[in-house]
Amino acid sequence: MGSYSVAEVTVRINLFRKFLDRIIKEIDIPSRILMDPVEFPHRYKNEKDIEIVAFISSLFSYGSVRLFKPVIERILMNMGRSPYEFIKGFETKRHAPIFKGIYYRFQKEDDILELLRILSLVLRKFGSIERAFMEFYSPSDPDTGKAIEGFSRFILKLSRHNLKSGLRQLFPLPSKGSACKRANLFLRWMVRKDCVDFGLWKGIPKNKLIIPLDVHISRIGIRLGLTKRKTPDWKMAVEITEFLKSLDPEDPLRYDFVLCHSGMTGSGNSTPQG
Repeated sequence: MGSYSVAEVTVRINLFRKFLDRIIKEIDIPSRILMDPVEFPHRYKNEKDIEIVAFISSLFSYGSVRLFKPVIERILMNMGRSPYEFIKGFETKRHAPIFKGIYYRFQKEDDILELLRILSLVLRKFGSIERAFMEFYSPSDPDTGKAIEGFSRFILKLSRHNLKSGLRQLFPLPSKGSACKRANLFLRWMVRKDCVDFGLWKGIPKNKLIIPLDVHISRIGIRLGLTKRKTPDWKMAVEITEFLKSLDPEDPLRYDFVLCHSGMTGSGNSTPQG
């Protein structure tokens, strides 16, 4: 926290905590959920459907909310009442026609079909994304970075595509400097439990999560001295998360949703790639 004394840092932390607690009390959470990609998994009751819908929704949550939400909507509409069962039984040749013409920025139609094929392989082998992800997580890890790295590399190895395609863009790596915003967003949804997040995964402590770092959060971090870094990368995400642990050591991401939406309001509802 720069050149501040311990007493000054404590005062700043307490003021920041009170400020965020007030926002949580004042913000209209249900209406904000409708402005957020977490809206999609909230439509489902079955935990298996929630997990797969959350995963797909998080992957495409970059760029303008106004643009990516209709794409997610179209993908999910084709999956019927149970996206989990649809993905588990997915066959590229049989199902390709219903996804014809669906694309989003870096992801062309073929990339979306390949993603669904890979997810089908994962569900058939592991039964859930959680079980696949936990193959790469160790309780001794300081955070989820190593698991994100291992899981993403595993997914990409299953691809039959040229990895310069849009599929690689969906699975950036911490080792390459990416903040991995979308992977961290999905993990927040799965690990935390409140009116926004689902808390379906029990094997990862909340204090191992890393903040889903976007442009707005990075600007807040720089302005308030929560990070010394200038580039919104994995290291900055870790630094800001470490500060948030001073507000809540057991649940540092409890304020992420309100921070995110304070930035989305009046800014075009935009979230960055990564």
